[in-house]
Amino acid sequence: MAWSSVLDQERVVQTLRRALTQERVAHAYLLHGPDGVGKRAVAYEMARALQCPEQADEACDACPTCRKTRRMVHPDVHVNLPHPWSQEKDRDEEDMGKRIRRLGDNPYAAIDYVRRPSLADPSETSNQQVYYRIDQVRQDIIQPMSLARGEGAYKVNVLIDAEKMREEAANTFLKLLEEPPPQTVFLLTTNRPEQLLPTILSRCQQLRFDPLLPETIEQALVDRENMAPDEASMLSRMADGSYSRALELAENDALMTSRELVLDYFRAAYTQKVESLDSCIQELKSQGRERVKSVLRLMLRWMRDLLLYRTMGEEAPLVNVDQKEAVARFCNNLPDADLEGMVTLVEEAMELAERNVRVALVLTALAQGLARAMRGQEVESLYVPLSEAERLAPA
Repeated sequence: MAWSSVLDQERVVQTLRRALTQERVAHAYLLHGPDGVGKRAVAYEMARALQCPEQADEACDACPTCRKTRRMVHPDVHVNLPHPWSQEKDRDEEDMGKRIRRLGDNPYAAIDYVRRPSLADPSETSNQQVYYRIDQVRQDIIQPMSLARGEGAYKVNVLIDAEKMREEAANTFLKLLEEPPPQTVFLLTTNRPEQLLPTILSRCQQLRFDPLLPETIEQALVDRENMAPDEASMLSRMADGSYSRALELAENDALMTSRELVLDYFRAAYTQKVESLDSCIQELKSQGRERVKSVLRLMLRWMRDLLLYRTMGEEAPLVNVDQKEAVARFCNNLPDADLEGMVTLVEEAMELAERNVRVALVLTALAQGLARAMRGQEVESLYVPLSEAERLAPA
């Protein structure tokens, strides 16, 4: 399959193929863009193309070298993930190996410890922080890249979610990046390049990835996952331009059933019935912070449907097409609802959740804000800095 396994991203792929053909490969590439749009897939195929002795600009998929890189057992290709560390236990090397092999099987599949804390259970969530520790950088990046090549044309190191390096780890990695050994290539992926050290950014050739078209995701789900066209169509529109997200939705029944919880939460927010609202918040809270973020994203998709239906009526291309009746009922019953304000409130809630603000507080404040917005009242921020609150407080 080689480069044909990458969905869209023609501009990025052609840039890398041209570098391979002209033998002008940079020593470091930063592949940045939204989650699930192909950064890992491109890094994987670039690593394979660099090692293939049969073709200049892509893996031939037939030679012994390509078979090794396909199985992720080539001695000169290294893949790294930020890891949840604790004092109680060391890294599970067997689990890490399974994750890396999963990358070889499907580079769009979730392999990180945040979205997939358990490979066996797609519904499991975790609030653990993951990061690259300095000893991991020394052991898994500096040491193998400093050794002589084994059998490949290059030594290749893929760093997934490179922004997760702690400061001391990033500074240690920077020293290697400033004076790389010959015939070494680093492939860094990130969805937050602004969190990397400026000195690391300046030493990488940066390649930006765009969100995927819904049509691209839909066709891939049908062709690669043998999914029914109706289901593929719905998931492709729910995926926010991310094929990985579409796969996650398809695999995790809990995420799909969360759409019903979104409707329950909206109803409770509007009525402000304490018992119903508390039930929704407790159910969301019990599912963990990452699941709450997923539900907030589902809220945004639902609001997109509301905006489209209000504008286009029955012809609106809804994401939640199976909930069209509920969408129509909302728009008809609440014609004065400030939908743009509701979107702003949910986006702020997502930001607060990212900043580790207590989930129950965020969801309670969000429900109060949504109740005002649904009634067409002025929307206020969910969060007011303490300094601002003191300034506004009555004397």
